[in-house]
This record gives sequence, C-alpha cells and structure tokens, in this order.
Amino acid sequence: MELSSPLEGKRLAVIGVGAMGSALVRGLIQSGKVKPEQIVAADIDPSRLAAVQALGVLTTNDNKSAVQQSEIVLLCVKPQVMDEVLADIAPVTDPKKHCVISIAAGVPIARIEASLPQGTPVIRVMPNTPAQVLAGASAIALGTNADESQRKIAREIFSAVGLVVDVPEKLMDAVTALSGSGPAYVFVFAEALADAGVNLGLPRDVALKLAAQTLLGAAKMLLETGKHPAELKDMVTSPGGTTIAALSVLEQHAFRGAIMEAIAAAHQRAKELAKSSGE
Repeated sequence: MELSSPLEGKRLAVIGVGAMGSALVRGLIQSGKVKPEQIVAADIDPSRLAAVQALGVLTTNDNKSAVQQSEIVLLCVKPQVMDEVLADIAPVTDPKKHCVISIAAGVPIARIEASLPQGTPVIRVMPNTPAQVLAGASAIALGTNADESQRKIAREIFSAVGLVVDVPEKLMDAVTALSGSGPAYVFVFAEALADAGVNLGLPRDVALKLAAQTLLGAAKMLLETGKHPAELKDMVTSPGGTTIAALSVLEQHAFRGAIMEAIAAAHQRAKELAKSSGE
C-alpha cells in the first residue's frame, strides 16, 4: 500500500519567488509532490509572480494573505529583508497551524523563533543553486519546536529539487562552505578543464561539454556506487599512465590542500557573516 505524502492536503506559501523560490515551486510541481493549486506564491516583483503563475500556482503581493491561506510557510527571501518579512507575517502566524521553513543563509533559527509567536515550529534549510535544475544538495536543521512530522515535510519539499541531509544547526556554516558555495568551486574547475582542452586544440564547445559531462559522470559514480573516492580514482589510474602523470602534478601544487584551505576560508567567512547578522 502506497504511503500518503506528508504534503497531501496541505497548502504551501512560498514567500519570495526569486531563483531559489521559483526552483522549489517548479520542482514540487514537476515531481508531482504537490498540485499547482496547493501553492501560494508571494513576491513584490510582478514579473516573478507572472513567471510562477504560468505554472498554475496562486499568486499575491501580500505575504500575510499567503500565510493565512497556508499551513507550510517557505521563507525564500534574502537575509537582509528577513526581519521585515518576519515582522509582517508574525501577526498571522499560528504555532498550532503553521510550520515555517527558512532558506536564508546566516539567519539562525533562534532569531526566526524570537520574531514569531512563541511555539512556532521553525526549520532552517541550506540548499544550493543546482536546485534550479533539480540537482541540488540541501541540509535541514530543526528548531526547538519542530518535530519529526515537520522534518518529513521539509525533506519531502527539498527532495523535489535534489539530495537532502539532516544536520544539527551548529554545522550549517560548514554546509554553506562545502555545498552552498561548492558549485562555484566546481565551475572554476570545469572552466580550467575546458581551457586545458582548448590549449590542446579542442574546440571550445567540445572541451566544455566533455568537462561538464566528466564532472557529472564522476559525481554520479560517487553517489551510485558508494565507493570511496580513492577507490574510484585508482580504477582510472594505471601504473605509469597518463592519469598518474597528471595526479603527480596536482599533488606538487597541493591541489587537495588548496581545496581544503578554500573551504575553511569559506567556513570562517560564513561564521563572521552569521555573527554580523545577529546569530
């Protein structure tokens, strides 16, 4: 017997339908997890509302109205406007009715809880930009008042746009540094791979396609085989061959150490930004 979805019969308010908010709307609809009429999108930008309205969702420029019509509230707004949005929706937020889910980087759960009626369930999520192509990585942390049923709701929502993991909130800055900022590191690597191919005579479009597909295939092998990266690396590396020659150069330039230092720097910056925002 098929189990019912934790989203069945519930309406979602998506506050802010920029890149990430609209990606969630599209993902939820394309996955079949919700029907378009279960979503109320709110934004001050008419063009953003028009884009998601084309998917069949309800739209409004009134945050309070969206919250009043819903049980699940997705806060997909920038951190710098979060306080304003929380002040706006607080009078119509009901702790017994609503579950509030925030994707604002650097905004701690305690700050959101303090701005909403006492007892409001709050969940913090750190997604990344590949959610826009339904291949994201999202980490979920529960607030003081959120329970297991609400965790299932959050996981159901974000699984529509990719992989979901659970972490304690204290590790959110580490998630930001690794997977939140991670696509940028990969894009730089992909650009370098393609540039190298062009340098060796490959046409630019061919080099870029080969680089992108190589990254995609390698990631798919990691996820689907469950093998350690070192084991997969050894499968490609023949004694005295081309791959070990290349890896030797990467080791001489401290490739792995540079990546680890870069992510440590991102982590430190995430902590600094969180403190400056009131964490």
